[in-house]
Amino acid sequence: MSTITASSPPAGALTQGHKKVIFASSLGTVFEWYDFYLYGSLAAIIAKQFFSGLNETSAFIFALLAFAAGFAVRPFGAIVFGRLGDIVGRKYTFLVTIVIMGLSTFLVGVLPSYASIGFAAPAILIMLRLLQGLALGGEYGGAATYVAEHAPNGKRGLYTSFIQTTATIGLFLSLLVILGVRTYLGTEAFEAWGWRIPFLLSIVLLGVSVWIRMQLHESPLFQQMKAEGKTSKAPITESFFSKNGKIVLLALLGATAGQAVVWYTGQFYAMFFLSQSLKVDATTTWLMIATALALGTPFFIFFGWLSDRIGRKWIIMVGCLVAALTYMPLFKALTHYANPAVEEARSSAPAVVHADPATCSFQFDPVGKKKFTNSCDIATAALAKAGIPYTIEPVAAGTVAKVSVGGTDVASYEGAGLAGDDAKAAGEAFGKELKAALTSAGYPEKADPARINKPMVVAILTLLVIYVTMVYGPIAAWLVELFPTRIRYTSMSLPYHIGNGWFGGFLPTIAFALVAATGNIYYGLWYPIVIALMTFVIGALFLRETKDVDITQ
Repeated sequence: MSTITASSPPAGALTQGHKKVIFASSLGTVFEWYDFYLYGSLAAIIAKQFFSGLNETSAFIFALLAFAAGFAVRPFGAIVFGRLGDIVGRKYTFLVTIVIMGLSTFLVGVLPSYASIGFAAPAILIMLRLLQGLALGGEYGGAATYVAEHAPNGKRGLYTSFIQTTATIGLFLSLLVILGVRTYLGTEAFEAWGWRIPFLLSIVLLGVSVWIRMQLHESPLFQQMKAEGKTSKAPITESFFSKNGKIVLLALLGATAGQAVVWYTGQFYAMFFLSQSLKVDATTTWLMIATALALGTPFFIFFGWLSDRIGRKWIIMVGCLVAALTYMPLFKALTHYANPAVEEARSSAPAVVHADPATCSFQFDPVGKKKFTNSCDIATAALAKAGIPYTIEPVAAGTVAKVSVGGTDVASYEGAGLAGDDAKAAGEAFGKELKAALTSAGYPEKADPARINKPMVVAILTLLVIYVTMVYGPIAAWLVELFPTRIRYTSMSLPYHIGNGWFGGFLPTIAFALVAATGNIYYGLWYPIVIALMTFVIGALFLRETKDVDITQ
């Protein structure tokens, strides 16, 4: 079998062989991101299929938790595969990670639902998400390192920026496939069984990806280091339990944590906000997000190119700062242009929950054992599920909660002690009365398609994506240049995947739970704002610029 190979990085432009290496690495990584993000794009349907034993709000939170589970284990994948990459080589990790990812994604497509096999369905689903996370934890560091070690001096920002486009292109590809299948089958068939088709297609992408990865030759810098006997015998110890560990920590807090929350806010949280809080229908949401991704993606290349000229650090720092300062007005503008009826109803008939604050819980239970049966919890969960902003007004202890909206009071009920049928009847009666009051007050059940200002929504979404490209386009080159060749794969992978796997991956779950707890549909934004500001301060003060360093050392 022929292989794609390249000599050590020249001082000038890339050879044709180098360009093939970058293309092959990037294309395989696109497929891997496609597999990983299918789940996030279909979170609402996944909730119905695999968490149908819970109420709708809890089911969606649990679906997001299963989404986050894949992110939770990414740092462990970074350690396992990073160590292999620094000892055995970059190429072999590509083959292992893509096989694990492709098979796990395919199996989601054939997994029976909760209705068929009960609790075994969500248990197996989470296990497959964990496998996906482990695979992805070993993918990014290898791809970024591999491409950077082929790039000539002065062009690492530009050429690693192609790797940076792969996550967004993978998301874009997943949205296009979902839209195509949904349009062809119709909404009812798609939600019943057609959602499985995008997952099943991953077996084809797996075959293509394995073939592509088999064409690659080892990194020239790694080959030279191995020939000279300079590879690390203990990359984990050298990376984290030496003076290098301080740089790893600074890279996490001063670079990747802020980059991660900006990435997920600009793409995934914006999608959740439109579909869940503003009740824009799924197809319209996906089309507008996909359009924004198509318009914004070239800026990954632009900011990668720019970082070769002015440096990586300050492009990323400015991206974090501007995002943190503008998220609140931009998301309020999304409400104004995507579902103005919510804004109007909130102004003319604000929803107020009158309840004893001591009975209002933070409705976030990752193990699924707690029942939220207080009258306050029942009222706030119903409003959060409907995407209705509300405030809580304290009343005397022992008072049953009620919702006031548009001059109408709707009494909640205490669910503790009610038998199954009685609880169901009380819930249906409360829901029906609350829905009537909200409708009368002007709150829409769904966004009116005729009132969605699509050009303005797309413009705002595109600006959010441009923030993403500012912080993400140069990050691979910056991380590669912070660490020596012998431990580069391990050292850069861990801060990247803790930042993106934990700080970023848990963002949708944390933000959604914050909104449900407070009634403020913008309250979840405080999480990415605080993290982005933290990164700006730490990165600006303690991390160095690296664009002119020699990475052959």
